Amino acid sequence: MSKKESKIRTTLNDISKLPKLKLKKLRLDNIDRIEELLVDFSKYTPRTPEQIAEGYHYEPSHFTSVKELFIYGTTKYSDRVFILDKDKPRDKHYREYTYETFAKDVEAMGTALTSKYIEAGEPIVIIGENQYDWYVSYITALCGAGIAVPLDKELPENEIELTINRAKAACVIFSNKLKGKFEKLIEKEKLPTVKCFVEMRSEEPFDGHVVGFDALLMDGRVMVAGGDDHFMKIERDPDEFSALFFTSGTTASAKGVMASSRQLANNINAVSAYVKINESDRFFSVLPLHHTYESSIGFLLAFGYGSSIAVCQGLRYITDNLKESRPTIIIAVPLLIEHIYSTIMRTIKKSKKEKAVAYMMQTTNALKGIGIDIKKKAFREIYDGIGGRLKYIVSAAAPIDPKVGQWFTDLGVIFLQGYGLTETCPISAVTPEYDTRVGSAGKVIMGGDIRVANPDEKGEGELVISTNTLMMGYYEDEEATADVIETDEKGRRWFHSGDIGRVDSEKYVYITGRIKNVIVTQNGKNIYPEELELLLGDVEEIKECMVYGKEVPEEKELIVTARVIPNYDFIKANYGDISLNEIYRLIMHHIREINKKTTNYKAIKGLEIKDGEFIKTTTQKIKRFAEIKEGKILNIEEE
Repeated sequence: MSKKESKIRTTLNDISKLPKLKLKKLRLDNIDRIEELLVDFSKYTPRTPEQIAEGYHYEPSHFTSVKELFIYGTTKYSDRVFILDKDKPRDKHYREYTYETFAKDVEAMGTALTSKYIEAGEPIVIIGENQYDWYVSYITALCGAGIAVPLDKELPENEIELTINRAKAACVIFSNKLKGKFEKLIEKEKLPTVKCFVEMRSEEPFDGHVVGFDALLMDGRVMVAGGDDHFMKIERDPDEFSALFFTSGTTASAKGVMASSRQLANNINAVSAYVKINESDRFFSVLPLHHTYESSIGFLLAFGYGSSIAVCQGLRYITDNLKESRPTIIIAVPLLIEHIYSTIMRTIKKSKKEKAVAYMMQTTNALKGIGIDIKKKAFREIYDGIGGRLKYIVSAAAPIDPKVGQWFTDLGVIFLQGYGLTETCPISAVTPEYDTRVGSAGKVIMGGDIRVANPDEKGEGELVISTNTLMMGYYEDEEATADVIETDEKGRRWFHSGDIGRVDSEKYVYITGRIKNVIVTQNGKNIYPEELELLLGDVEEIKECMVYGKEVPEEKELIVTARVIPNYDFIKANYGDISLNEIYRLIMHHIREINKKTTNYKAIKGLEIKDGEFIKTTTQKIKRFAEIKEGKILNIEEE
C-alpha cells in the first residue's frame, strides 16, 4: 500500500460521526427452554376484527393549540418526570424535571421576557443543542411570548446572521457553545432588530445585550410570586402565525415555513388516532430539536400522555444514555437506525448466534400469530443492549431499507414510519401501530388526503397533500407559496410535495423518490436514485452511497453513477489490506451483480469513491446537489 493510500485510508476511517455502539456477547441460552417463556400468555390477543377493518383508528385527541396542550399536560401530570437532561454529558446521572417544574419555568420565563425585554408576539430565535433550556424557550414562545423560530445550530456564522435578520428577530436564545459567534455578531452590531440575547445555562445578569437564562427565570419567579400573571393570560388565535421553520439549504435558497399553533397541535391529534402512548413511555431525543419532526412528535406529543423525554447527550454517549434512560420510543433518521441494526447484527455474528436468532424469530412470529407474544422475553439480551424497554422505533426524514424495518418487527419492536415535510409541519402520514406495513411510509392522517398527480402505469406520480397540518405559506414569499399550493373549487388547499410515490386503496403511502433527484433518460424513462441506493445498501462492503446522473462531456445521456464510502473496517476484516484499486474493483463487482437485477436503462455504469464525508444536513440526509457540485472523490488510477 502506498503512503498516499495509507493516509487516505486513515482519514476515511476517522470521518464517521456515528456512535460506537457496544453490545455484550450474546448467549441466548433460553432458546432450548422456550416453554419457560410461555407465561401468562392469556393477556395476549391478536388484532381484533375491528382493528383489521378498513377505517379503524383509536379515538384521537382534539387539542386546538399548543397552549391548550401545554396546560393539559402540566396540570394532569404535574408530579411526573417530564425532561431528563444533564448539565454536562459526562455527568453520572440524569437530572429530572417534573411537569410542574417545567410549567413554572415557562411561566417565569414568559413573564420576565415580555415584561422587561420584548413585546409579546415578536419573533424569538432559539438555537443550540437539545437541552432543557431549549424546551422551555420553545414552549414559552408558543404559549404567547412570540413567534418561535428554531434554527439549526450547525449554520455557519454568516448564515446565522442572515437568517436572524430575515426573521426580524426581537430576541435570540442561544446555547453557550455558540457564545463566541454571538459575541462577534453583537460587537459588530450585525443584528439590528434584536433587543436582547439570552444565553442558556447561564446565571449572568443583563449586561445591556445578554442575560443568562437562569437569571431571567429568577426575575420571572419573583414577578410571578408578586402577583404578575399577565403572561398566562395572553390569548392568541390558534390560527395566527406562531412558528417559523427554515427548510434545509443555504440562506439564499432556504424557505421560511409559517405554521400556526393549531397546525402544530393537529400533529398530536393525528398521531393519537394511530398510536397509543402512555405515562410509562419515554422518548429518546436524538434528532435536533429545530427539526419539525423532533419538536412536534419528539416533544409536543409527550404533553398529551404524560410521557417523559430523555435527552441524548451526543452520539458518542448514545450507548450509555440508552442504558441509563431506558427509553421506550426512539425517533431517528434511517442512518442511525440502520447503524443500530448493523451493530446488533455484528454482535449476533460474533456470538455465532445467527441461526439461533433466525429460529427464535420464526418461532416467536408463529406464536404471535395465534396471540402469544413472547418476543421481549425471548430477545431480552438484545433489548438490554439498547436500554431494555424499547417498544417503538420511528423512522423519519428519509426512506429506509424495508429489511431493517422487518428485522426490528421480527425482534418485537413496533416499527413505525412517518411521512411529511417541513411544509406539512410535518405529519401527513404515519404508520398505525395496530396495522404496520413495512415498506410503507405510513397511512394518510385522519381528515387528510394525498393524491397522485399524473400517475404512470405503476400508479406512481407526484404526491399532492391536503391535511390540517399544511403550512400557512412561505414567509414573505407569496410567489413561492403559489408555486407549490393550489386551491380547488371547494376551497381545499393542496401542496405539491415534489415526492414521487403511490397511495394504495387503504391510504398507505409508498415513496419512490424525489422529482428533483430523478434521472431522466433520453427516451423519457425515469430512474429514481433511492431505488438503486436501497439495493446498494445490501452490499456490506459499502458504508454509505449516493446515486446520481452524471453529466459527461460529449455524452447526451446522463451516466448513472454511484458515489460510495467503502466500509473499510469490513473490507479489512474480510479481505486484508487491499489497495484502493482492489476496493474499487470489489465494489464494482457487486454493482454488476445488482445491475443484473434491474432493467438495462437503470444499470449503474459509473463508480466514484468518496473522499471524506458526504455533505449532509444535521438530520444526516445527504445534500445531493451540494455533494454533486462540491463533494470530492478519490482519483483511482487504473493499474
